[in-house]
Amino acid sequence: MIIQNIANTIKYGYYSYLSEFKSITKRAKQRFEQRDWHAIHSDSQERLLLYKNKVQDIARLIKQDLKNDSKNAAFWLQIKNRFANFSEMRNDYEIAETFFNSVIRKVFGTIGADADIMFLFDENEERKGASAKAIFRTYWNIMDIKQVVKKVLTDCHFKVAFAHLEQDIDDIVSEIEEHIFSIYKPSSTDRLEILESVFYRNKGAYIIGRMCIQGTFIPFVIPLLHEEKGIFVDTFISDTDNTSIIFSFSRSYFMVEIAIPSELVTFLRTLMPQKPIAEIYNSIGFNKHGKTEFYRDFVHHLQTSSDKFVIAPGIKGMVMCVFLLPSYNIVFKLIKDKFDPPKTMNKKQVKSKYKLVSRHDRVGRMADTHEFEYFTFDKNRFSPELLEELQKVVPSLLEINGNELTIKHLYTERKMIPLNMYLENANQEDAKEAVGEYGNAIKQLAAANIFPGDMLLKNFGVTRHKRVVFYDYDEICFLTDCNFRRIPEPRDYYEEFASDTWYAVGPNDMFPEEFRKFLIGSPHIRKMFYELHNDIFDVKFWKQMQQKQINGEVVDVFPYRRKRQFRNRHL
Repeated sequence: MIIQNIANTIKYGYYSYLSEFKSITKRAKQRFEQRDWHAIHSDSQERLLLYKNKVQDIARLIKQDLKNDSKNAAFWLQIKNRFANFSEMRNDYEIAETFFNSVIRKVFGTIGADADIMFLFDENEERKGASAKAIFRTYWNIMDIKQVVKKVLTDCHFKVAFAHLEQDIDDIVSEIEEHIFSIYKPSSTDRLEILESVFYRNKGAYIIGRMCIQGTFIPFVIPLLHEEKGIFVDTFISDTDNTSIIFSFSRSYFMVEIAIPSELVTFLRTLMPQKPIAEIYNSIGFNKHGKTEFYRDFVHHLQTSSDKFVIAPGIKGMVMCVFLLPSYNIVFKLIKDKFDPPKTMNKKQVKSKYKLVSRHDRVGRMADTHEFEYFTFDKNRFSPELLEELQKVVPSLLEINGNELTIKHLYTERKMIPLNMYLENANQEDAKEAVGEYGNAIKQLAAANIFPGDMLLKNFGVTRHKRVVFYDYDEICFLTDCNFRRIPEPRDYYEEFASDTWYAVGPNDMFPEEFRKFLIGSPHIRKMFYELHNDIFDVKFWKQMQQKQINGEVVDVFPYRRKRQFRNRHL
């Protein structure tokens, strides 16, 4: 009886989670129409915390029902089989099974991946679900592209009018003719497929689809904004790289109504074939299942590769020990047992910083992470140098049992080229672009109420799209918690030539003038940065950004270049 009760408790817990997830997501359209940006932010926060809270609640109920001798594999295998009878009948079975895994881990507390009692691998992959009705609208006769575009926009059925619909249509048609029809000649058998659900994030709404022309799928993305005069089209995107940036691992998750998650993921992969499935699940709000998909892909990669884990290249961190598998696009980050001077925080504080990032708007400038506990590796895949380093700096996190090496706590993060290393090998053009991106990253983080703390080049990475992303979070804080000051003028000869700081400095005091001393070492790179972002060294810039936060202003930070925006072309 208890076995069925526990399986039912998890099942009904999943029902409750999914119902609330959908309810929060459904509000996004109305928030966009009402221009209620703060409510969208609150909804995003609420939805992020929903999964964790539900899992904790269900685990607590199960613990109350458990007998002292109930934590054995045979017992939990029966519960898994009962739950499988429920999940295998659902079109969202993969999300349900990940929920089950999360509950089991929370009940046990100190357990890693266990294939006997968890759904570690997808046993139902061959029967992915399909909606009774297509998840996209199909538009034929794309040779009359102006009428098709107009229908696409009006079919969204917003309760707010477009501010300048005809101008928007002309701008989109112009882009299609220049970037698509100049390469592919449309015929009567070609079509446009637009997802029924609009994607919402922050202040933007995104119409997502694909043009199916001459047997090729071409991304068809229309970002919409809503200002006082009404809704308008901000730009048009029809290439894989910029579509991938919109769904980036450094962006917050979309609000998008979904009946069958795997069906939507399959559609999106036709637009971004290089993007890992895990990241697509993350981007549509199922980040816990994204974590599951990452694990499955990682295990498969280990089975089909033979290279060894090594210490990550670059300058070693004072707080984190970082390693990677050269053939895989992920880094593994462990919090050191002892921090190198002058770092003074503790492990709990570092974890809280990573949690802050996971729940905050990352504005395309902070890498998403997954947190794992009791992650088991084959010790033979570790290089001797890495094993020595781990035993030296994180011995408390290691458990070695024969050829199994278990790490009690780690973070995974997308691999990037450290900015300092990138600049060492970059040509003039790439260096200037990266330096510009570096300054933009700092400014856009400030716009999101984030002060990076340690802004050294080594703490930023360059993605394959040449975007600069921050990834070192141990000193991160809210911008509004900082006290930005100018260095006081010395009052006499002794103060002017004093070897130490002669003025009082509080724990949250920041002096932008001093950033010049340590931000960039190379004179050549420093000159570029001064030309592009000299205002970062002025206390006025930081105080202005703080005031925007205090005023409740939601700053515009969008996942495409300003020069792409239609309104900038009409100035």
